[in-house]
Order: sequence, then C-alpha cells, then structure tokens
Amino acid sequence: MSFELTDEQQLTRSSVREFAEADVAPIAAEIDREHRPPLDIVPKLGELGLLGMLVPEEYGGVGMDTVSYCIAIEELSRVCASTAVLVEAHSSLCTWPIVHYGTEEQKQAYLPDLASGAKIGAFGLTEPNAGSDAGNTATTAVRDGDEFILNGQKIFITNGGFADVFVIMARSTDAPGTHGVSAFIVDRDTPGFTIGEPEHKMGIRGSSTVPLFFSDARIPAANLLGQEGKGFNLAMATLDGGRTGIAAQAVGIAQGAFEAAVAYAKERVQFGKPIASLQAIQWMIADMATEIEAGRLLVYQAADLEWRHEPFATHSAMAKLFCAEMATRVAGKAIQIHGGVGYTEAYPVERAYRDAKITEIYEGTNEIQRLVVSRAFLR
Repeated sequence: MSFELTDEQQLTRSSVREFAEADVAPIAAEIDREHRPPLDIVPKLGELGLLGMLVPEEYGGVGMDTVSYCIAIEELSRVCASTAVLVEAHSSLCTWPIVHYGTEEQKQAYLPDLASGAKIGAFGLTEPNAGSDAGNTATTAVRDGDEFILNGQKIFITNGGFADVFVIMARSTDAPGTHGVSAFIVDRDTPGFTIGEPEHKMGIRGSSTVPLFFSDARIPAANLLGQEGKGFNLAMATLDGGRTGIAAQAVGIAQGAFEAAVAYAKERVQFGKPIASLQAIQWMIADMATEIEAGRLLVYQAADLEWRHEPFATHSAMAKLFCAEMATRVAGKAIQIHGGVGYTEAYPVERAYRDAKITEIYEGTNEIQRLVVSRAFLR
C-alpha cells in the first residue's frame, strides 16, 4: 500500500489542525480543570463537518474516508483528548451503526441532525456486570405490541450527559449468551429513561461519562436497529471501527506530548546548555518519535483496510493495543523530560499522561485486544 496521503487527506490534516489550534487548544486546560464538556464548540464542530465525517453526503454528512477520519481524530487529540472523544464516540459508536444497520426511515430521521451537530450521539453497551464480558448484558427489552419496554442500567457512557440519541444494547429474547441481544435507537426524552450523575475521572475530564437507567422505558419497535437478536454482532462490528478511532486518539495524545517535550528540551538550560544537547534526552526523543510513527502507520493501515471493505478487525485491535500503550509511554517520557514542572498542571504533559491511560481501557481493554489478535493467528 502507499503511505503517501492524498491531497484531500493532507487538507483534512491542515484544516483540522488550524481549527484545533485556534478553537480547541485555548480551552483544553479549562474544560479539564472544570470537568466541563466543550459544548460551546459543538456548533463549530458541526459546521466544519467534524460530526458528520462518517455520514454519507445524501444524509447531510461528509462521507469522509476512514483514513481522513482518523487524521481528524488525531489532530483534535493532539490538543484536547476530551474534545476528540466527544467526536469519536458520536461518530464511530452512534452514527456509524445507524449508517450501516439502519433502515431508510431511521437514516432519514436521525442522520441529518447527527451530522450537523443539532443532535449528539452516544452508545450504551457496558453494564455493572457486563464490561469485557459484553455478552452478559442484563438490560431487557420486552416486546409489547408496537413497542419494546426497556429495563436495566448502563454505565460509563461517553457523551451520555448531553447526548440526544443513544444506540442501546438490550436482551430481547431468551436465547443464551450473545444471541438474545438486540440494538435500539433511544431518544433522550423517552419516558422512563433517566441519566445519572457524571463520573469524576482521572483523565478526559472534559468528556461526559454517566450511567443510564431504564425503568419501563417504551421504545417504538421501529427503533430496533438491525435484526432482532443480532445486536451483539452489531456492537462488535461497531467497536472494531471504534478501536481504530481510539488508536488515532492515542497517536494524537502522544504527538501533542512529544511536541511539548521537544520544545521544552530546547529551551530548558541546565549545566550551561539546553537539555536537548544531553544524550539521555536525545535518546528519549528518538524513542518517542519512532513509536509515534509506528503507531500512526498501524492506524492508517487498519483505517485503509476498513475503507476498502477488507478484513480489518485484527489490524484495528493491533493498532489500539500498540498505540494505547505507546501513548502512555510517550506521555510518561514527556513528563520526565519536563522534570518537576511536568508533574504540575502548568504544562500540558501532565494532562496528556492522564488522558492517555483511558485509551488502554475503553472500547475494549488492551487485554481483550491481545485476545482478539492472538485468536486471529491461533484459530
């Protein structure tokens, strides 16, 4: 494959970087400190097409190729992981399954508003007893005429505090294990559907993470997404693509920390010269740059395979696995290069280190990614 970006992909990088530097970077520390989602810039995200990147043009989206999408997530993550995950969860986890599994009526009803930013999307799979074991879903959906009645709970739902549209997994049949799970589109104002208090997290503090509760919440049967009983397959396919987005997020976090470390190493003087002249620092810089580039290529490979409709699940798991751990290492070295001040909020590398850690956990822990990759070779 060619590793050279197209003119359109290069334009995506430059335009998203310009927006991120001008509109996102100035508020990144503030939204982290205040645990406040960046809702003020959602209209601009919609205007620029960043909320409709995976939505076809006929439904008001951009219809962007997957590599360009990952480039955009990377550039947002470079300055603010919280903003990036708002876009990533909205796009990969909510709009993507509606695009690929929705009926024409569902697409017409939901995608234009999701693409424009008039509505924000979220995805609900995780439960108190169904984390990595997603097949253990306990939330139920019982058919009652032209409706399904949902009861249960979801936890750790990204964008949940302000989202308008949710893709929710619930058990709708008595089939054992993963076979009885179905997917539903749930509107925020559904009676019996309530949203809990936000979690207080170590990182991505500007991202809303909440529990969801369903108490006899009635959902139109027309909001069944895909085939009944096939929701687990839908969820896994959704997460395959989402993992590539998380890998891109990890690359962006690492890139931002790396650039901050290089700049600091050039300006910080010790023993009469910039610390960048010290071999110990030079070797850290070399390792960081090499790992970031390796991760970026893994992301682009997985994204390119997905865009060409070739098998990509193993590659997306590899990318997520490597890039997540790489981002934590790079951010840690960036703090080390900064020394004591790197451990304070005065410099962005402290935030990068906290933000990087979650990429090893959400959308499938790295332990699960190792299972996915190993099984591909041990079948």
